[in-house]
Amino acid sequence: MSVKPGDCGKHHGKWRRRLKRFCIGLLIFNFFMLITILLAWAIIQPHKPRFILQDVTVYAFNASVPNFLTSNFQVTIYSRNPNDKLGIYYDRLDTYATYRNQQITLRTSIPPSYQGHKEVNVWSPFISGNSVPVAPYNSLALNQDQASGAVSLMIKIDGRVRWKLSTYTTGKYHLYVKCPAFITFGTRTSGITVGDNAIKYQLVQKCSVTV
Repeated sequence: MSVKPGDCGKHHGKWRRRLKRFCIGLLIFNFFMLITILLAWAIIQPHKPRFILQDVTVYAFNASVPNFLTSNFQVTIYSRNPNDKLGIYYDRLDTYATYRNQQITLRTSIPPSYQGHKEVNVWSPFISGNSVPVAPYNSLALNQDQASGAVSLMIKIDGRVRWKLSTYTTGKYHLYVKCPAFITFGTRTSGITVGDNAIKYQLVQKCSVTV
């Protein structure tokens, strides 16, 4: 039995039409799914996580060598998810300290975690730097601040987060947190001595959060 050339063309034409209908249907389905997710996102109105720097324990802070700083802190950071229907995946969180916009410690990674609706996480990482080079103008300012009995630092968190709505999880967003930490020394200190030569400062300082 022979197949006519025209029949072969009709057969391929039917498959093309079916494939075209399938692609159009898939695009329409994806479009409506995207609209549904965007509407749900707009109705739920996701809120950024809230961060508070609860305390800082200073184990070392030595700027006696010109243009170098050795420091060792333990910081306690409180994070709360204010959303009723959204969970938050913290895929990466790096904590470090800065002085006058210059990083003075190495980055410490906080283990990845998930934060459910209205849940709270508390982290207590150590951050430190040994003989970290400090810009000459910052070294001078640091010596002046120490002489006056108070140093203003910034504890920062740099990371990546994802939002979870039911079974849907978003892509990764950049999380940037800044927490002011006012450290007093000498007779002006407001800290509590703990252990060997360590001073703990109860701050309960609200942090700024950018996502």
